[in-house]
Amino acid sequence: MTFLHPEFLYYLLPPMFILFGLLLTQKESQAHFFSDHVMDKLRVSANMLTLKARNALFLLTGILLVVALAEPVIKDGTIKVKAKSADIMIALDISDSMLAEDVYPSRIELAKKKALTLLEDAPNERFGIVAFAKNSYLVSPLSFDSGAVAFLLSKLDTSSITQKGTDFLSMLEVVANSQTKSEKKYLLILSDGGDARDFSKEIEYAKEKEIVVFILGVGTQKGAPVKQVDGTYIKYKGDIIISKLNEDISSLATKTGGVYIQNTTSDKDIQTMYEEIQSHSEKKELKSQEIQKYIPLFYYPLGLAMFILLIATSSMSKRVTVNVPNIFLVFVVLGASADLKAGILDFMELDKAKKAYEAGEYEKSAKVYEKYASEHNNGQSYFNAANSYYKQNNYKKALEYYEKAVFDDKYQRAKNFANMGNAYARTNSLEKAKESYEKSLEIKEDKEVRENLEAVKKELDKQKQDKQEQQNNQNKEQNQKENKDQKDQKNNKDQKSQENKNKDSENNSEDKQDKAKQKDKKEESKSQKQQNKEDKKHKNDQQQEKEQASAEIKQMSDAEMKKWIEQLKNKQNTYLYQLNKPQERQNENEKPW
Repeated sequence: MTFLHPEFLYYLLPPMFILFGLLLTQKESQAHFFSDHVMDKLRVSANMLTLKARNALFLLTGILLVVALAEPVIKDGTIKVKAKSADIMIALDISDSMLAEDVYPSRIELAKKKALTLLEDAPNERFGIVAFAKNSYLVSPLSFDSGAVAFLLSKLDTSSITQKGTDFLSMLEVVANSQTKSEKKYLLILSDGGDARDFSKEIEYAKEKEIVVFILGVGTQKGAPVKQVDGTYIKYKGDIIISKLNEDISSLATKTGGVYIQNTTSDKDIQTMYEEIQSHSEKKELKSQEIQKYIPLFYYPLGLAMFILLIATSSMSKRVTVNVPNIFLVFVVLGASADLKAGILDFMELDKAKKAYEAGEYEKSAKVYEKYASEHNNGQSYFNAANSYYKQNNYKKALEYYEKAVFDDKYQRAKNFANMGNAYARTNSLEKAKESYEKSLEIKEDKEVRENLEAVKKELDKQKQDKQEQQNNQNKEQNQKENKDQKDQKNNKDQKSQENKNKDSENNSEDKQDKAKQKDKKEESKSQKQQNKEDKKHKNDQQQEKEQASAEIKQMSDAEMKKWIEQLKNKQNTYLYQLNKPQERQNENEKPW
């Protein structure tokens, strides 16, 4: 027999002996005033245990409980556990042709999503990731830590490393050199097949190096133009090229013992591919460990301790208050349940709220969920209350409870963010809706949430365009009005001047001419003052416009700075290590994708 936790014996038994040693040497209160002989005569026999006998039983109970905590066991043989894996290397095509958008959202993003799904569905396999185009790069070596491999793959920024050309032979050489042992190697390629028609060299090399190739074709037969990051399309000899799925690459899979599957819109393709890999692969033993089996014995001392405790407590006089040793209080506290918050009938209330929600009685279900959530601070109930308010079109109240809903489960958090995005979109708070959708997609990719995010982005762009057009129209109307006022003012001035001249011409000779001259001078002086006044006003307007433009430039700089800070925070990209040497062979007919 041995103990799984002998530390309880080392740390609890010594203080327990000291405590009960003090209790066993304790005298009755009357013994301090009378001799033992007198006490024997005064004591009335009630067929009860003496104080010392009872304390001795308590000591024995405590010792047995400590022994039970130490978990006595008997060895019952060993079990050998083996870790087996097929060691699957995933090769992701990052050539420019993978930027084509004939599949949503693009070939390369869809290929990444398929690979992430495979990592999630096969947590017990060992995976490695290689990105390739004309050269090959290591994203992750072979590892059982599928979470770390998935993280590195999700952070792979393909926009800055895409290359023209797809060299399958170079990639096969890298895979062959990455595993030096002579066992079979299993390679899953996610690619559109490039533009080659003959794969005889690749097939011969794969057979020589015992590489079994599985290929998931990404793309369509109809194809699509290849849109670059700057928005332009890749051209070849002056014409925009249409990149199509090259199904000739299927020969590389079938002739090396693998399987070729074309992509679908669901995850069924990658799940079928994993089943095919499992059926074709020979799993090898990577690690084994022997685990000791035990027969537990703790219930024997525990049961005996409870029996002795029953005897000790049943012998107490009803008129005497017994001080139970503190050590038992400690055991009671340790053994008590920590979670006493849930009520016994809570499930009935929650079931009532659920039935009301399913029956369309959202006001009733909201009240029940709201009351339960406030009393128990339960995140799921806050979430359900928010959904009930959302169904009542009370989006402000729904957002209040979505904010209060806190979850430990990341998928539930993603769902909460998605619903918050819907509520913000309903209240026309599109920027906040966009932010909520993005937070949800950072946790979990979801097609419906992605479509909602794209719709919100389009609406935001449309609003910006409408606002810009409205501003332009206002500026145009303002300019037209100012030009019209200036023209009317000039015409009035000319007309007035002409009338004065006509009036002067009707007056007599020199006096009239002098008066006319004086008047002309006054008019000229007045006109000069008016002109100076307009020039001053024009300068003030120019200065005001200059200050406004400066303020706008400063504002744009702050927005630009914020944008770059957000981009720097998000751009935690995976570092890539080029595995093969740069290829010296040049092809005059090399395509620009």
